[in-house]
Amino acid sequence: MSLIRTGMNLSFSFLNKLVLPSSPANQLKQKNKIHDYSQQVWGSDYVFERLNGGILGYMTGVGKGIKPSDRIILRQGHESYQYQVEEIDYYSDPSDMWIALLKQLLVD
Repeated sequence: MSLIRTGMNLSFSFLNKLVLPSSPANQLKQKNKIHDYSQQVWGSDYVFERLNGGILGYMTGVGKGIKPSDRIILRQGHESYQYQVEEIDYYSDPSDMWIALLKQLLVD
């Protein structure tokens, strides 16, 4: 009986450790990354489809570690634009290819 109890305690301890990284306090400590695609080639390295006059857009690209709330820098002509990743889904093959819904940020 004590072996079962110990196993249960270990399981709860293990589950508690799994829950901690996603707690709100830990999320605040994690910084959102900026991914610079301004030097990449549209149509070759990524594709960006503007929606609502560019306020929103869908982007398909390649790269690992991009998460919601991260920022992506794109260039159109001589202008740079920053977008925030609202949603992102990675393809299964290749695993570093993704599609994301982006929202333009106004940067001073």
